[in-house]
Amino acid sequence: MAISASEIPPAPREPVRDRFLASLDIGGTKIAGAVLDPDGAVLLRAERRTPAAGATGEVFGAVRAVLEELAAMPEWGRVATLGIASAGPVDIARGRVSPVNIPGWRDFPLVDQVCALPSAAGLPVLLCGDAVAMTAAEHRIGAARGCRDALCLVVSTGVGAGLVLDGVVRNGPTGNAGHLGHISVDLLGEDCVCGSRGCVEQLASGTALTRRALRDGWRPTGPADGAALAADARTGDRVALAAFDMAARALAAGIAAVATLVEIEVAVIGGGVAEAHDVLFPPLRDHLAAYAVLPFAAGVRVERAALRADAGLVGAAFLAAERRPAEAP
Repeated sequence: MAISASEIPPAPREPVRDRFLASLDIGGTKIAGAVLDPDGAVLLRAERRTPAAGATGEVFGAVRAVLEELAAMPEWGRVATLGIASAGPVDIARGRVSPVNIPGWRDFPLVDQVCALPSAAGLPVLLCGDAVAMTAAEHRIGAARGCRDALCLVVSTGVGAGLVLDGVVRNGPTGNAGHLGHISVDLLGEDCVCGSRGCVEQLASGTALTRRALRDGWRPTGPADGAALAADARTGDRVALAAFDMAARALAAGIAAVATLVEIEVAVIGGGVAEAHDVLFPPLRDHLAAYAVLPFAAGVRVERAALRADAGLVGAAFLAAERRPAEAP
């Protein structure tokens, strides 16, 4: 049973206290699932690698496998709602997704497909963007707790973001409000997979970081991934440091633009790249001070996401529980 946009009540509802919550977090690297208690504590987990280059059915097969693993556990019988956080763009009104980093899914009817699975039978299902889910989690119990206006970013395989305005997480009509990753900050930059050019994601994602470093002469001794690049940056490797500095500059430009537009208090950053906060955040704060110069935009705090890898799962679970239809148990 899909929860459509028209069924979402104007104000959050209290979660069902004697039932569990379930969620999926679908990204370009992994598909994770969880069963959580009403306060957001993860009780059970399941995970599969995302076959991002695979066909439509292959990718959904990983989703099905995650849900089936969770549904086989005794706790599944107490699950009240299922929230799905997906890489975007998403269309929450139609229950469809077109993740930039999963080419096999274009206008894919994710909610309908999940609702048709025996493991999800009878559950209210709500779709949201992964960054909106992260924003909901960080605003409720994480680093943006108590803030009326905030920007929360997921910097990983891609770059997503969500907004809290006047104390409310803003979805937008299709669920993509605040999608900072595909705002151009380099008008003459390289083409982005979204079809534009010079996007924040094209400059600041983990994929962009390693690609730029390899192009500029970085020679890792092991796997050419973000963790290795961060380790080399910590030793003072100039190419690695330059790659992180470019990512920090792109993020700073995007954050400053948002601060100028809607006057945020804090920018919370999570995702895999944020694990290298010790080499990313110092140049990010320096560049942000240079870009956000007007008095009402200056002073935006940069904080690390408190929930880290669980933020999407927790946020999707909260949103589904708070926006369940009145007839849900």
